[in-house]
Amino acid sequence: MNRSTAGSTAYPPYIHDWKTSANAAWICALTLLPVLAWSSVLYGRSAMQVWLIALVSAVAAEALASGMQRQWTLGDGSAVLTGLLIATAMPPGIPWYIPMASSVFAVLLVKAVFGGLGANWMNPALAGIAFAYANWPQAMREYVLPRIVSGVDGVSAATPLAFAKGLVGGSSMRVMDALRGASYPLSSLDSAMTGLMNDSFFSRLGARLPDGYIDLVLGLKPGTLGESALLAVVLGSIILVSLRLVNAGIPASIIGTFVVLVRLFGTGLPGEDFLSGDVLFALSGGGIVLVAFYMAADPVSSPVGRRAGLLYGASIGALAFVFRRWGAFTESITYAVLVMNVLTPFLEKAVSSKKSLGGRKRAA
Repeated sequence: MNRSTAGSTAYPPYIHDWKTSANAAWICALTLLPVLAWSSVLYGRSAMQVWLIALVSAVAAEALASGMQRQWTLGDGSAVLTGLLIATAMPPGIPWYIPMASSVFAVLLVKAVFGGLGANWMNPALAGIAFAYANWPQAMREYVLPRIVSGVDGVSAATPLAFAKGLVGGSSMRVMDALRGASYPLSSLDSAMTGLMNDSFFSRLGARLPDGYIDLVLGLKPGTLGESALLAVVLGSIILVSLRLVNAGIPASIIGTFVVLVRLFGTGLPGEDFLSGDVLFALSGGGIVLVAFYMAADPVSSPVGRRAGLLYGASIGALAFVFRRWGAFTESITYAVLVMNVLTPFLEKAVSSKKSLGGRKRAA
C-alpha cells in the first residue's frame, strides 16, 4: 500500500491544529493552579496534602498502565488533569488513602481498562469522585472552616448548603438571613465588604445584600477544595471557552437549565417560594460551575453534535436540580453527569435519527 492510499486509525477526542489532546489537558490543568493555590492559602498543609496525593497517585497509576500496555502516555497530561480534578472534590484533611484510591480507580479501572485516552465511556475524574462517595460517604462530608474564619485549624462545620437544609421548616426568612439568625459562622471580611457595598451601592437602589455571599464567593466557608475558589474557577472557565477547548454550549445549557429551575421552584431552602429561588446561593454553594466546565464538557464522554450537546447539558442541569431539591445528597452534579455519560450514545443516536428523518421529509 503506497502513501497516497494508506490510512490510519485514531481514537477520539479529535482536536485539530494546536489543540491536541495533550495541549488541551495541560492547559486545563494549568487553569486549575489558582484553585490549588487559593485552597492552600485557606486550609494550609491539609489542602496541599490532598492535592499532592491525588496528583501523584494518578500519575503513578498512569505510569503503571503505560508499562503494562508498553505505550508511553504520561505526556498527554490526562493523568495530571484527572488527579487535580479528583482533588477539587475532596474536603481538606480527608484521610490520605481516599484521594489515592479514587485517583487509582479513575486512571486504571475507568480509563486504562477501556482502552486509554479517548476510549473511556465516562469521565474518569467523576467516576473516581463517585467511587469515593460510595465507599467513604462520611469522610467525604466532614468539612472544616478555613482558618481565616475560625482563627484556628481543624474546626468542623457543615457547609452552608447542608446547614441551610436543616433549617427548612424552622425559618421563613431568606436563606442567608436564616443562616445568620442561626449563628452560622461568618468572616469579618464578609461583614466589612457587605456593609460597604450596601452603604455605597445597594442602599441607593432600595435593596440590601445579606451577609454571607462574600464568604461564598471567596470560599471563606466549609466545603471541598474546588468550592473554595469560585472566582478562580470562573476565570479558568473563561480561558477554556476563549481558547475553544470546551464546547461552551454544554456548560451554558447545564447552568442555564439549573438556574431557571432554581429560580422557579427553589431548592427547598428557607424563604424560597415559587419564583423566588436563591440562584446565587445555589451556584456558589456547590461545585456545579466547576463540574459543568471541567468535567461535563469532556470531549470524550460528552456528545459531539451541537443539538445533542445542548440536550445533554439541559438534562444534566435538570437532573442536578432534581437531586439537589429532593435527593438526600445535596451536591448532586457528579451523579447527574455520570448518568448522562452513560446515556450519551443513545442521545446522539436519537438526535441523529430525528435529523435524518427531517432531512428525508424536506427532500420529499
